[in-house]
Amino acid sequence: MQEIGLVTAAGGRTMLVEDFRIIKRPLIKRAFAPRGPDENPGNLIMVTSSLPGEGKTFCSINLAMSIAMELDHTVLLVDADVARPSVLRTLGLPAQRGLMDLLLEEKVDMADVMLRTNVDTLTILPAGTNSPRATELLASQTMTNFVHEIANRYPDRIVIFDSPPLLLTSEAHVLAGHMGQIVVVVEAERTTQHAVKESLRQLEGLQNVNLIYNKTREFPGTETYDYHYG
Repeated sequence: MQEIGLVTAAGGRTMLVEDFRIIKRPLIKRAFAPRGPDENPGNLIMVTSSLPGEGKTFCSINLAMSIAMELDHTVLLVDADVARPSVLRTLGLPAQRGLMDLLLEEKVDMADVMLRTNVDTLTILPAGTNSPRATELLASQTMTNFVHEIANRYPDRIVIFDSPPLLLTSEAHVLAGHMGQIVVVVEAERTTQHAVKESLRQLEGLQNVNLIYNKTREFPGTETYDYHYG
């Protein structure tokens, strides 16, 4: 993982590790803050982008790894980009059953599709079998029950959803309605202002929308990340 530029516990104090330490801190704080009766659980965090290729999966994995390094929290990383799943591919793992199978088949149990990792505090839920009814499944009562179950099953758990891009599919907007926090990855010098504004327009009315400005280059040959509340 370190070779492909991902945060690892054994990677030492690198710029990447420090960047995600800064990014994760306000997310963790809000994840377990008191919430109103109509607010979604703050420990459900969606990572998305306007368009493909901006680095949302890279940020999802790194954020999950960084939070998993905490002493008091566990992390479930869900690949919710069900049309183009990339979490397992990025980690060099084959496709497996996962989220879509849980929503489609009552007999499938979470324990059957969760992937353990060599990091004790990190588990992964793959996207699973592709379905033409993905949008309807994500908007279903079964999905609502599922997200609330995983949000409340363990008091120390943070759940990170690697979401589809906002401007390509309707799944991202549907998924956002379940989330307590949303992180929009914006690629420096590539994502247009129009695309960012349109993405934020789609998220109007939702609380706790944040931005990660990805791939900024402060020095030649380096990439950094900047974090902002929207």
